[in-house]
Amino acid sequence: MPKLINDPHDFVDEVIEGILLAHGDRLRAASDDARAIVRTRTAPGTVGIVTGGGSGHLPLFLGYVGVGLCSAVAVGNVFSSPSAAQIAAATRAADHGAGVLYLYGNYGGDVYNFDLAADLVEPDGIRTMTVLGTDDVASAPLDRARSRRGVAGIFFAYKIAGAAAARGDDLSTVAEIAQRAVDRTGTMGVGLSPTVLPTTGRPSFELGEGQMEVGIGIHGEPGSRTGALSGADDVTDELLDRIVADRGIEKGTRVAVLVNGMGATPLEELYVLSRRARHRLDALGVRVHRTYVGEFATSLEMGGASISVLVLDEELADLLDSPADSPFFTQVGTAPAAAAPQVPQNDHTAPRGSAEGRASMPSSASTESATDASREAAGALLRGIRGVMPLWAQHADELRDLDAALGDGDLGITVSSGAAAIVRAVDDASADDPAQLMLAAGEAFATANPSTFAALVGGGMLASASALRGATALDREVVLAALSALADRIAERGGARPGDKTVLDAVLPSLAALASAPSDADEALAAMRAAAWRGVRETAELVSQRGRASWVGDRSAGRPDPGATAYARLLDAVARWREADA
Repeated sequence: MPKLINDPHDFVDEVIEGILLAHGDRLRAASDDARAIVRTRTAPGTVGIVTGGGSGHLPLFLGYVGVGLCSAVAVGNVFSSPSAAQIAAATRAADHGAGVLYLYGNYGGDVYNFDLAADLVEPDGIRTMTVLGTDDVASAPLDRARSRRGVAGIFFAYKIAGAAAARGDDLSTVAEIAQRAVDRTGTMGVGLSPTVLPTTGRPSFELGEGQMEVGIGIHGEPGSRTGALSGADDVTDELLDRIVADRGIEKGTRVAVLVNGMGATPLEELYVLSRRARHRLDALGVRVHRTYVGEFATSLEMGGASISVLVLDEELADLLDSPADSPFFTQVGTAPAAAAPQVPQNDHTAPRGSAEGRASMPSSASTESATDASREAAGALLRGIRGVMPLWAQHADELRDLDAALGDGDLGITVSSGAAAIVRAVDDASADDPAQLMLAAGEAFATANPSTFAALVGGGMLASASALRGATALDREVVLAALSALADRIAERGGARPGDKTVLDAVLPSLAALASAPSDADEALAAMRAAAWRGVRETAELVSQRGRASWVGDRSAGRPDPGATAYARLLDAVARWREADA
């Protein structure tokens, strides 16, 4: 299909440039690459809302940055997640002192990178909460509704959460209201023709002439069935009946309806669908409070449409009716009444100069001593990082080959580029505190070659920094606490358990070995290495349960896990460096 573009690789950046030039009075770049964008009109003291996702879906996601909507957005390449660094930049720009809500669609890459961004901004004192759009009823059964994809129905969550933030609700309240909107929304789509990706010039999926894909996702993901194209009324009935049953909509229910075009379906046809949807809902005795018709979440030039239904309560209806203004969506209305003021909690902070306050203040001599010791610990960590990272990177080819057999083969470049990025980052960081070095290292590793492994391990490194804050020595207790924090964060974000055949099957045994190892550092390291490699060998015969490796099923049995091997090789690199440095 002919496209009005220049170099396909410049497509997203030129789109963003055009939007900022046209709407610079309402939007501005919040990062050097302009992939983080924030609205120009802000309200100090209110909750910020950050969204984001791949390009190709306008007005989703960028189009909902505006007054009464989202505060900022992170923009990825076509159908690709934005990076954690881009999301963090959007978060910092959106923070007005009341915390930030992450509100975006439920897609794996987005989840990892938004979670990592939360880790990146945590040291800045920015509190975040997350609500995922999960409205696509065709993507998972009702008993697994939280695993569903986020599609056009997230518009309702943007509109309602934005209004709640504008009236002054606190972060927990805005998150609860957004989650309520998500939980009450169902969407079903139909695809008639594929989208063509700018960088490949090829269709994203194939569909025979005269065929339709019912339940299609906004990237062209397969739906619930492929069949002969039906008339508009029959298509509407099939989509709407599935939503009504899924959401438990019955006589007397008050709803809002969204009829959305996927990118190539004329507005006239959308109104034909809207007409039938209204007749069907009227016949069921359902009260339609508002109807939106147009393009709200597209897939470039995909042919097709979706219908979303939100089950309203009184508060959601009031928030939905409130005014909003962005370059892509404007609604006139009456602003909802301001929320009741929050009563501040007494944190029992000691007044300056009180006996309690004086008792908690260390002497200047002890402060200087602790600072000197912390600086020495940071120096030791810096020397170790500089020496170990190049040695770890030497295993890139081995890790690439292991990963290619079970995944996408990017672990080698993740480790080599991440190791190099860590060295550059710590050279530029403050060497006064081990925690600052680890924060710099974690962010560098996570963003050098964005991948699942990078996000999980980088996020774990950021978590481990808390155990290093103010550390005056890198003794066993400190290292054990830091590695425990890393393992906990990886388990929390990745959902893995021992025996799932992941990096944790090497990390956790090494932790246990460290906890019971002799006090001698070299003997403790030897015990950790032996335990890590034992974990690699003992899980090699298992079937992978997490990540891309799980997709190959039984074929993963008999092969060592690449991530676990990478960790074991890291310990090997530490041992080699200590031997050379002795």
